[in-house]
Amino acid sequence: MASMYQINKGINRPIVFKGLKAQYIAFLAVGMVLLLLGFVGGYLSGVSLYVLLPAALAFGSGLVYVLTRLSHKYGEHGLAKFFAKRGLPEVIKFRSRRVFTALKYSANHIHSDVS
Repeated sequence: MASMYQINKGINRPIVFKGLKAQYIAFLAVGMVLLLLGFVGGYLSGVSLYVLLPAALAFGSGLVYVLTRLSHKYGEHGLAKFFAKRGLPEVIKFRSRRVFTALKYSANHIHSDVS
């Protein structure tokens, strides 16, 4: 029996499911499990279903919306590249040339020991 959903588009292509690519599928799964646990916790603590159901639907819809937007904007590896780029400094300042001259002298010293 054939599957209802086409999951993989081909060899060496990222996994795509309903518009979500690669790691965003896992993010959605983790988010839905956390949402379910929050719903169960709220229900067990006595919160009304009239409050829990709209809140769960709103958070679930928001999660799907945000992850779909991120998937389309950044793609398979783009979100990791975005966070890596944020970690880079804007400017590197050197107040002395001593760092570079020490490298030059240490490189000459290493070469003189080898010969």
